[in-house]
Amino acid sequence: MPMPHRTFAQVAKRRLVGKEGRDRIREVNALISELPDYKNGPYADLRKWLASEIEESRQRSNAVHRDSISVRREGAAQIALVGPPNVGKSSLLQALSEIQIKTGDYPFTTLRPIPALTRIGGVLVQLVEIPGLIEGANEDRGGGRALLGVLRSADAIIYCARADADSGDLVPVRAEVALAGIEKPAFVAATRFDEAAPHALERLRAAFADLEVVPVSVIDEASLDAFRAAAWGLTGLIRVRLRTNGETDQEPLALDPGATVEDVAAWVHQDLATSFTGARVWGPSARFEGQRVGRDHEVDDGDTVEILR
Repeated sequence: MPMPHRTFAQVAKRRLVGKEGRDRIREVNALISELPDYKNGPYADLRKWLASEIEESRQRSNAVHRDSISVRREGAAQIALVGPPNVGKSSLLQALSEIQIKTGDYPFTTLRPIPALTRIGGVLVQLVEIPGLIEGANEDRGGGRALLGVLRSADAIIYCARADADSGDLVPVRAEVALAGIEKPAFVAATRFDEAAPHALERLRAAFADLEVVPVSVIDEASLDAFRAAAWGLTGLIRVRLRTNGETDQEPLALDPGATVEDVAAWVHQDLATSFTGARVWGPSARFEGQRVGRDHEVDDGDTVEILR
């Protein structure tokens, strides 16, 4: 009995996380060999998707990036960590993921964007550390043009500033981003907050009154949880879990606001979206637990949905 196609898709995505080039192609071929040899239906769709991953990996390996830097998008959303040099971006990324990064108390420890995945409420979100942006980035100082190019493809930005440092250090960074015409949902992370004086947060909030300021320390798990929650808010997405045969998936779907039960069914398979008879919903969008709803019912963050066939 083959693995359910929806479960196989989730397993495949997890196995491909962090793999590039030959390693990614080798893993894709291994996944293809595990698929049942159906000519039509969801397993055939999975085979086509995996075949496209091979072609994309080959194209990426052959591409030459001279004036740009490419970061493969993974997870439900991509959020860039941006700030001047030596503000603790690497330490923060390391605390939120399993990646190991060279860190140090001197500028430009990180020379290229570093992506890493963190799980927020069950959903994988990609954080990308951008090397320290400096004044003149739009004129390519410090390789700024390529770094700004990475920001253009991100879904949101977290500006990082040391809580105990001069708030003016972040001003030229924001100015360069604005000069490049990049507008994304954003907040300011006040890093190393455990080392800061009591008035530091108020000073940062006064300096950046147009943005939320979130204090964070890599040694304070509660502040890391608050950081994750604020980062999720930047994505604008909602989390919905699927329920099948009385069991609820641990990993939720990440959907756009306004998504309906029909969108949930389409995520499972397009054929299901045209044939299902309704759904039961538990959570914020339901008037009562297990409410029977139609295909146009809008789901909400935290909902659990059971598609009825």
